[in-house]
Formats: sequence, C-alpha cells, structure tokens
Amino acid sequence: MKIAVTYENGNIFQHFGRTEYFKVYEVEDGKILSSEVISSNGIGHGALAGLLADRDIRTLICGGLGGGALNALTGAGIEVCAGASGDADAAVEAYLKGELTDTGANCDHHGEGHTCGHHEGEDHECCGGHEGEDHECCGGHEEEGEGGGCCGGGGCCGGRQILIEGKNAGKNVKVHYRGTFDDGTQFDSSYDRGEPLAFICGAGMMIRGFDKAVADMEVGQIVDVHLMPEEAYGDRNPEAILEVAIAQLPGSENLKVGDRVYLQNMAGQPFPVTVTAKDDTMITLDANHEMAGKELNFRIELVECED
Repeated sequence: MKIAVTYENGNIFQHFGRTEYFKVYEVEDGKILSSEVISSNGIGHGALAGLLADRDIRTLICGGLGGGALNALTGAGIEVCAGASGDADAAVEAYLKGELTDTGANCDHHGEGHTCGHHEGEDHECCGGHEGEDHECCGGHEEEGEGGGCCGGGGCCGGRQILIEGKNAGKNVKVHYRGTFDDGTQFDSSYDRGEPLAFICGAGMMIRGFDKAVADMEVGQIVDVHLMPEEAYGDRNPEAILEVAIAQLPGSENLKVGDRVYLQNMAGQPFPVTVTAKDDTMITLDANHEMAGKELNFRIELVECED
C-alpha cells in the first residue's frame, strides 16, 4: 500500500493544487517500510490525481483542497484525508493508528470565509483574500513563471517551460543539499532528512539560483553557492503587508504575533501569512515569503540525473 502526503520541508504543504512535492510512503501491516520524495509534474487537480494514480497510490494526506480536487482524486480511486498539518511522518503514523481526522473539501472557491490550518495545528476561521489583492501562494521552492506551455524559445518537460540553460536542464535530478545563512545557521538540510530532493531541473520547481547551480553539475559533484535575494526568494515587498480589521477576519482574535496562518485570495487559493502586529482592533499580516530579502548559502550534491 502506498500513501502520499503533500510535502514541503518535512511538513504537510497546505494547498493540494499548488504542491510541488509529494512524500510517498510504502506501508505494510500498518508500518512504514520506506519513503521517497517525488516532484509533481503538473499543476491542476486532474494532473496531480493522475500522477498519484499512475504510481498506485491509494491514499492522500493533505492540508487544504477544494471540491474539484476531491472529486478528481476520488474518481481516480484515491482515498483522501484532508485538513492535516505539521510533520508529514507524524501524520502518516497517526493515519495508520486511525487517529487522523478527515475534514473533507475545505477550500472555498467563492471568496467566502473558510477554515485555514494554523501552523501549530490549530484551526482558525479566516477570511477570503484581502480586498482588491490577488496574492499567489507562497512557500516551497517556488519560482515565478512556472508551468505553462512551450514558448519564448525555452524547451519544456512534463508540461513545464524550461527556464534556464545547461546540460541538466529539463532532466529529472536528485540532489542532497544543506542551506545556511551567512552566520552559519542552518535552515534546511536534505541530509538530515536522510533522502535527496527530486525535481525537474530548470522547470521552475526550485529557486532560480539553486536551479542554475544544478544545471551544469556532474553526478557526484558538490558545489557551494551564495545566492542574493534576486536569485532566491526575492526582495521583501512592502505591498505584501496587510493590515486588516479584526472584526473582518473571523478567528483572528485568537491569533498572536508570530503565528502563521493561511488566508484565501480572490481566486480561492490559500496563501500563508505571518502575524507581525496586533492591537484591540487591527491585525497586521505579512504575506512575504519568510526567506524574502535574505542571502542564502547552499552546499549542493548532485546524486542522480536522468532524461
């Protein structure tokens, strides 16, 4: 039996239709035998449901998803357990013990309020997108310009436009990596998770500087790269700071500074925000990626490269 989890940096990614990675578990007699991280080779309910079905996955654990996604998955014979959050491995263990609760379709695509998963696993009732704004989902190693057709002279792979040049561009690669800030503090490591990260090189699945570094590597090679914000998660955008009346955001009265929750944009897509300030009547939310404006260092090891 195989179980898939929408995946980002060890945790359950909160929007099924935008997930870039799944962690797939091989399970037998209620125990996890093995696991691997795979990339999603398309965006959209049907494409992702087909990807999972083709890999004989029969159960999906995820955060948020809408009715269309749920219908596509159940139509492909996949059982869905939605509304999960936190550590992916722990969620699978809880599912195997019968302790994970399914919320069903939990993303409203009509701009009304909906329940959004709190970063620590609590739930808060959050409003739709900030009036007049249309924010994209943050999180993951997401790069602008992803997934389209072939255009502008770029090649394509799996329905994604290849955005960079290099001998590995368009190929399925696996890498180990360690990410640190300039002071040496580690913020992420595939070595610590014990498994390499798989993605299509140059397809916009990773931040641009990371992709460019891998594009010309040899299998077995290790490189160190220093990325400025424009090659990573971009500069901080002051327009992504949202000040909202608490009365207009049901559930926000229970939030505190530092909490991370998901709101919904005008297209019905969840996007994460961090509470940065709050008083008796107003709450300030930061929709910038948590890595925005930061210089990042990566040690990257190319483990595998296939056409």
